[in-house]
Amino acid sequence: MSIERVFAAALAASAICLAAATPAAAQVRDAVYRGTLVCTPLPFLKGHLRAAMEVTVNGATAKYVQPVINAEKGTLIGTEEGRGTIEGSAIRLAGSWSGDRQSFEAVYNGTFVRRAARLTGTQIWTFEGKTYKRTCSGAVKRPFAVFLKRDGAR
Repeated sequence: MSIERVFAAALAASAICLAAATPAAAQVRDAVYRGTLVCTPLPFLKGHLRAAMEVTVNGATAKYVQPVINAEKGTLIGTEEGRGTIEGSAIRLAGSWSGDRQSFEAVYNGTFVRRAARLTGTQIWTFEGKTYKRTCSGAVKRPFAVFLKRDGAR
């Protein structure tokens, strides 16, 4: 066998392996990501908000949930929910929450780096007829790929 044929066979084998690995690499982002979001204080509440966040990624879409905590009492008063999109390494989320005397709409943007996404965003609150804006930042992370459920696994 000539060196040209060996080289051509190696190149073809490499191309096949690369083509087979690409879909798996794209699917590894599909998972549940968990982390924490920290938001600046609001004038009508004392203290920063620090709350758990869960983002579920499926292909090019995402959905998230996050508890809404009364910062003064530390009690759960509701759940913020939203949806979003994934484009390349970018993630964009938008959601809202509404309570008895207050509500807010939120937008978070971020970038995936390996198995985590760093997020920043804003919440626009309405409380007793007034509007307040606060910034938030945090990160969510998925488990290592070996711990993710595979198709057909229970």
